[in-house]
Amino acid sequence: MKKISFYLILLVIAACTNNQPKSGDARMDRFVGELMGKMTIQEKIGQLNLVTPGGGILTGSVVSTDVEAKIKAGNVGGIFGIYGPEKLRQAQKLAVEGSRLGIPMIFGSDVIHGYKTTFPIPLGLSFSWDLKLIEKTAQIAAKEATADGIFWNFSPMVDVSRDPRWGRISEGSGEDPFLGSQIARAMVKGYQQNDLKAPHTMMATVKHFALYGAPEAGRDYNSVDMSRMKMYNEYLPPYKAAIDAGAGCVMSSFNDVDGVPATGNHWLLTELLREQWGFDGFVVSDYTSVNEMIDHGMGDLQAVSALALNAGLDMDMVGEGFLTTLEKSLNEGNVTKAAIDNACRRVLEAKYKLGLFDDPYRYFDDARPAKDILSDENRAVAREAAAHSMVLLKNEAGVLPLKKSGTVALIGPLADSRNNMLGTWAPTGNPQLAVTVLEGIKIVAGENAKIVFAKGANISDDPEFAVKINVFGPRIEIDERPAETLLKEAVAAAQSADIVVAVIGEATEMSGESSSRSDITIPESQKKLVRALAATGKPLTVVVISGRPLDIPEETELADAILFTGHPGVEAGNAIADVVFGDTNPSGKLTASFPRNVGQIPVYYSRRNTGRPQAGEVFAKFRSNYLDVENSPLFAFGYGLSYTNFEYKNLKLSKESIAGNEEIEISVDVKNTGNYDGEEVVQLYVRDVVASVTRPLKELKGFKKIFIKKGTTETVTFKLSANDLAFYHQDLQLFAEPGEFHVFVGGNSDASLSEEFTLE
Repeated sequence: MKKISFYLILLVIAACTNNQPKSGDARMDRFVGELMGKMTIQEKIGQLNLVTPGGGILTGSVVSTDVEAKIKAGNVGGIFGIYGPEKLRQAQKLAVEGSRLGIPMIFGSDVIHGYKTTFPIPLGLSFSWDLKLIEKTAQIAAKEATADGIFWNFSPMVDVSRDPRWGRISEGSGEDPFLGSQIARAMVKGYQQNDLKAPHTMMATVKHFALYGAPEAGRDYNSVDMSRMKMYNEYLPPYKAAIDAGAGCVMSSFNDVDGVPATGNHWLLTELLREQWGFDGFVVSDYTSVNEMIDHGMGDLQAVSALALNAGLDMDMVGEGFLTTLEKSLNEGNVTKAAIDNACRRVLEAKYKLGLFDDPYRYFDDARPAKDILSDENRAVAREAAAHSMVLLKNEAGVLPLKKSGTVALIGPLADSRNNMLGTWAPTGNPQLAVTVLEGIKIVAGENAKIVFAKGANISDDPEFAVKINVFGPRIEIDERPAETLLKEAVAAAQSADIVVAVIGEATEMSGESSSRSDITIPESQKKLVRALAATGKPLTVVVISGRPLDIPEETELADAILFTGHPGVEAGNAIADVVFGDTNPSGKLTASFPRNVGQIPVYYSRRNTGRPQAGEVFAKFRSNYLDVENSPLFAFGYGLSYTNFEYKNLKLSKESIAGNEEIEISVDVKNTGNYDGEEVVQLYVRDVVASVTRPLKELKGFKKIFIKKGTTETVTFKLSANDLAFYHQDLQLFAEPGEFHVFVGGNSDASLSEEFTLE
């Protein structure tokens, strides 16, 4: 009897193995197949359950219960929200030594822009246009996170966004799919480094799939509605780039796509992601997004859980709809065993690729945190990244850089605010380790400069607004002194100084998740401060710290110089001082257009023409325009000044026409005509002049960040092929149409240096 039972078990294992999809890795297929042959249906469903026990890294409003008992019962596939080798070793031990089959768990976290060494917010990093530097920040983040036992990352976020009202624009790379794709590849490469089993790498999760950055009215979690052509040409490319780069995981988004929530959207998660794009990793829901399909109107918890599994979702984050309903749905015929098996297999394959079955404790080295986290070397990179991500928006009469002498009045509610330097989505960072602007200015200025500080204003005077912002700690601190007193102190400080530097903008939680704003101006308390400082007549530099593009035409008019810094991270103060005093020549360029007012939104460079376009900025009746504002943004995509000047000339094309299998070479001479060495982001744009569908006036097709010594010239070369000119048509086929193309090269999207060629 025992022999027959054993034989039957072998047959079952073989049958399960033979019926499972093949990955191309025979050893992994065999191992996972044999393991699944031993698993009960409850244990398979348990692998699809991702929990957070609370008390660690807070990233949502719901926490899991009875986690230890569930781990021992084999009902947990992964954990996030806790960190530290000892804690995670104990948790892993519960699974490996306390559950029936000893399947290790996967440990994740939101490591969005650094782990403990916090880099600039992702939007700020994108302003650097420096792919090697961005990749390096991801590599350091992976090294630090894995030192603390975390080896699965819920990053990069690659959502294209053209609406700065949406708070999570801060987490992405701006408005352009081409640049967003390049950055997505760099981030995945930095995290994974082509070796997931290495102890210093972590699995990347591309999110939020898909279209999350285009919610109606800029309101977070809101509906998204767009044509398939717009999806494929303008919003999907960064996701595909991350997947092509080897991202091991994809996270579904909160919004609907074509009327079906992404978490339960079969077209999105199976037809597009797996069948068209060939993704072979696993898909995890966003935080309780399975459960949230109930409010979308898709049914009760059992119905939406079945919908998600059948759509192609593999792991349920926190909601536990899979854990509590899938077996019932299986018995009722609403899901199949094959669907559960496929999801389980993908989760187990991820664990295999991470090396957890070889050594489930491989990431829990007690010696690593002290050595690998927040090292001087890592902080130096954070300082470099922050300085290179800052964008000089205005610099009349060469007010910047400042001299390291005389008296500088440093004024503003963000000038000495440690809690607002890291920026949004830095749950693993420690704000108390951040360098304030006041500290950085004093360090970099040295002993020959006198620094006079005054707060000048509150970030906001509205106590109700402050309550909304202070969810994760004090961000807006309303001074006990009257606003008039703060303002008088600031004016007195300015009058006593040779030059004024005002540090204003957003508190950390004024942007980010659940931080949409219908009014993206500077709060009135700070506007009053800028007006008063400008009225003193002293040279005024405004440093804007923010997580989004802002509506700042008044500040632009009043200030002599404006430096936009994003939220710069743990080395914020030092990096800002490096730029203000000229130790670093600013080289950042905007990756999201700044509107003249909120009514222009969405405003972006790659717009399509209408049948009644307006020529220039002079109002013309019966043309596509506004009565009260120009069409153009306040600051365009790709814009950013330097302390030096760059001259573009001698734009040349290697050919007048190319066939479909040929390349054309585009070269341009860039001369540094100023008095400083500096970096310039040389940008290449293309226009498809005549096509079967309307095409953008310009599309970014290449960029290079180069260093040029003062007085010297560098020749920059790009190459284009028919593949670079291809776009998705109404039938969603990707190809280039023959015809005339214009190329534009310059330092921003308004580049006017142009030539033409023909694709035959």
